[in-house]
Amino acid sequence: MAYQNFNMEHQWLPFTPNRSFKKDPRIFVAADGMYFTTHDGKQVIDGISSLWCVGAGHNRKPINEAIKKQLDTLDYATAFQASNDQAFKASEIIAAMAPGDLNKVLFCNSGSEAADTSLKVALAYHRARGEGHRNVFIGREKGYHGVGFGGMSVGGIAANRKVFGAALLPRVDHLRFIHDPVNHAYIHGAEPVWQEDILLELEQRILPLHDAGNVAAIIVEPVAGSAGWYLPPKGYLKRLREICDKHGILLIFDEVITGFGRLGANFAADYYGVVPDMLNFAKCVTNGIIPLGGVICSDRIYDAMMKANASSPEYAVEFFHGYTYSGHPVACAAAIATLELYKQENLFERAGQMGKVLGDAMHGNLKGLPNVIGIRSLGLAGAVELSSVAGAPGKRAYDIFMDCFHHGVLVRPAGENLVVCPPYIVEKEQIERIVNVLADAIRKNA
Repeated sequence: MAYQNFNMEHQWLPFTPNRSFKKDPRIFVAADGMYFTTHDGKQVIDGISSLWCVGAGHNRKPINEAIKKQLDTLDYATAFQASNDQAFKASEIIAAMAPGDLNKVLFCNSGSEAADTSLKVALAYHRARGEGHRNVFIGREKGYHGVGFGGMSVGGIAANRKVFGAALLPRVDHLRFIHDPVNHAYIHGAEPVWQEDILLELEQRILPLHDAGNVAAIIVEPVAGSAGWYLPPKGYLKRLREICDKHGILLIFDEVITGFGRLGANFAADYYGVVPDMLNFAKCVTNGIIPLGGVICSDRIYDAMMKANASSPEYAVEFFHGYTYSGHPVACAAAIATLELYKQENLFERAGQMGKVLGDAMHGNLKGLPNVIGIRSLGLAGAVELSSVAGAPGKRAYDIFMDCFHHGVLVRPAGENLVVCPPYIVEKEQIERIVNVLADAIRKNA
């Protein structure tokens, strides 16, 4: 089907240069396994798990069948003053997978909603404990926590702050970014070792500036995914946990990207051996098929909220928050089937194994190419960083992305980075094709 048969006048595409898109449309009409089919019949390999989501590959029958069965059983039910059996089952499975005492699941629909939900939980928790003055949040430079006003506030994406800054939360500060482009330009499956303590600024400037007793929570991506797959320094997350414990600050891990297998473990919290107070998830929980997100909270947070309301009437709501589609039965059925499929096929373990293959391929084939100034790989994801075109930031990466697409490979441009994060079912030959096409595009756009 030629793209002229699509009326493209009405959809406003998200995070897309719409003017450019209409001149060279990229429209998918089918997908199976590792491949998309485009509107003009071409095959495109999914080198980015369709935005970090499709861990098990496309068109997986067990997930499809679970969704069909659920539609025929219970299509939707309100999440307020009632619930459904699939939501209880999905939350039980997710809590069992989470580390430590992360046992209470608040469902929502996306990573953006998960970020805002976790921030609201933090405020409500401190208020329940009689410390309602704790209302300062700390995020990190280049951090991405979705597109809600709370998530944008704690996030550190310049484009968000440029356009929406006037409406962002006022009591927010940001940690220094975690990348050293001089000493750690090339990282392959390791934690970069810094000679300085990058968190000294937190203890010596940020916390004294706001008074640690006013800080509600610190939120970080364990690995900075949306910015371009930047890895934390060795010991960074453990030290952050210690600082939060010392000052009574909640620690929130945004694992929308790293959660459910990307690092070869259930969560980055498991990979790094650090248990946060809250863990945000979305994307791979349903293999990207139906929107579902959530926040896994510690028992301590839940218990404090219930205790604070012990003297209130039993019909009183303890936490005034939720969404129409919280714990949607079809989405939860998809999550149950997805998580079972990951387990049956050992896909998290496979992601860890294939991650080394991807890292070897990227470092072996891309290092030394024109304009390549860094490569970072960990788990089943990697990024190659490029020097900017003078006066046109991001143009080189975008042009390379377009070139790869026209040669049948989907990669992700992120600023000056090209990111590769394929589904966990990817084969060695497919990794080689992705990296070879990317290498050719880098040369062509030198």
